[in-house]
Amino acid sequence: MRKTEATILLVDDDEDILFSARLILKKYFKEVISTTDPKTILNHLTQKHVDVMLLDMNYKRGFENGKEGMYWMEQTKEISPTTTVILMTAFGSIDLAVNALKKGATDFILKPWEAEKLYAIVRSGVDLSRSLQKNQQLKTIQQRKDDDFQKQTQHVIGNSPSVQKAIRLMKKVAATDANVLILGENGTGKFVFAKELHLLSDRKKQPFVHVDLGSLNENLFESELFGYAKGAFTGAEKDNVGRFELAKGGTIFLDEIGNLPLHLQSKLLTVIQERKISRLGESMERMIDVRIICATNAHIHEMVEEGKFRQDLLFRINTIELPLPPLRERKEDILLLAKHFLNSQSRKYKKEVDGFSKSAEIALENYAWPGNIRELEHVIERAVIITDHPRIEEDDLHFSKKKMETSSSDLPLNLDAAEKILIATALKKHMGNISKAAAELGLTRAALYRRIEKHEL
Repeated sequence: MRKTEATILLVDDDEDILFSARLILKKYFKEVISTTDPKTILNHLTQKHVDVMLLDMNYKRGFENGKEGMYWMEQTKEISPTTTVILMTAFGSIDLAVNALKKGATDFILKPWEAEKLYAIVRSGVDLSRSLQKNQQLKTIQQRKDDDFQKQTQHVIGNSPSVQKAIRLMKKVAATDANVLILGENGTGKFVFAKELHLLSDRKKQPFVHVDLGSLNENLFESELFGYAKGAFTGAEKDNVGRFELAKGGTIFLDEIGNLPLHLQSKLLTVIQERKISRLGESMERMIDVRIICATNAHIHEMVEEGKFRQDLLFRINTIELPLPPLRERKEDILLLAKHFLNSQSRKYKKEVDGFSKSAEIALENYAWPGNIRELEHVIERAVIITDHPRIEEDDLHFSKKKMETSSSDLPLNLDAAEKILIATALKKHMGNISKAAAELGLTRAALYRRIEKHEL
């Protein structure tokens, strides 16, 4: 039989107990170490990761109060929080063991034990330790992301009245825990505003977790957001923490919430109302402490009228509604943003590019920017890469005069009609290639498919 890769530490002042436990457990686990002196526990914990520690509660003859065991259990949990501690105790000390469970022990086993019982309880302890390690790794990864996010985050840029209005509202809301719904077309900066809300809040030192509901398979919705218990479904070999738990104390950003199907909207509504989650395959409820920010590019109020989005969920997520203007409505910010992206992309590609020619500036200002700020950033990055000039020239932007003229003046003012024309033009240009058309429009493939269906293209 193949042994499980795990380290088990046995701590008891009775050599016979240690011998018996080693004899049983060595058949199942890769490494089983033992000690009669609890003072050596810390040395073992610092030398290698111990998955499970079986710990006796009493070491001094005549003292049966379990204080020593409790002390070493607490020391262990402080140094190695992912080590599972299982207490060994005699029948008369069950009350002590129960008290220890309340203070951090995972389980206890009565002496003398049956071999099958001992193996089963240690095997469960190993599984729990692995789950705790994985969750700790996820939290560490998230913390690194948060640290990078704090250092590299791109703050809101813009002097136009519409953007300044949005910034003022954002600053008023940031200090509260009010749920915020950010509305705007693709590429208008919804993600940047959500990050800025987090950074201006009292939760800024806690995680910021981004969930793109538009790309999330609905079959994975519950397991991704709420987590799952071991055995909840085929392949669920260990407990797994969900995004809501990962965001504990911080902010969860539910992007593209308008894409969420109705049957999942009800589940999300329950979580937001109750502030509790249950992992998939688990009945226990867990309290969540997160700030919820949502965003969508959909006409969500129209979706409510059409029965495609729950009104009660909308009430919950838009305590404050933060609309973001498209770039074509904030033309005075185009050059400001373009210069910002030029500086960052020049550093990234280690090229000395100093500003834009006058014709390039005119071209930038006259273009309608259907992909908004995201498209602008993409255009500037491409220009920095291909230019052979000390400044960005109009030719580097790859705009044609016809494209600029039609984008600024020939498009109808009705947003739906203009959207239909832009999508049809992009599909024609890329000969039906959805990926390329979506990239140029600043949309995801899923979002473009929805619009194609909407406009019957």
